[in-house]
Amino acid sequence: MVCGLAGVCIFLGSVIGHSLGTVGVFSGAVIGGIAGIAIAVWLTVRLGVLEQRNSRVTFVGGIVGFIIAAVIAVTNLQNPLIPMASVALIGLGALIGKTLGHKREA
Repeated sequence: MVCGLAGVCIFLGSVIGHSLGTVGVFSGAVIGGIAGIAIAVWLTVRLGVLEQRNSRVTFVGGIVGFIIAAVIAVTNLQNPLIPMASVALIGLGALIGKTLGHKREA
């Protein structure tokens, strides 16, 4: 869910920011990505997939994954498959955050 929503929001943010030029594309993508992660974490809590107490670490893990994915995507813009595949790192980061949250409780 995190990968899908973040990916869609990244795309929508960059499309909306396109009218502001290159800076707008990247700014829109970053804002959209963070919003997508936040929405996905909120939805997973609402649907009962994620416990409320783990939502913050899951969000932070998603943000860390998003930062890594953004660096990989920006350095590999000539190949469209790599930026698309790097979106999986957002979900992986959220999953790692959730796992660390569980371990912290134990």
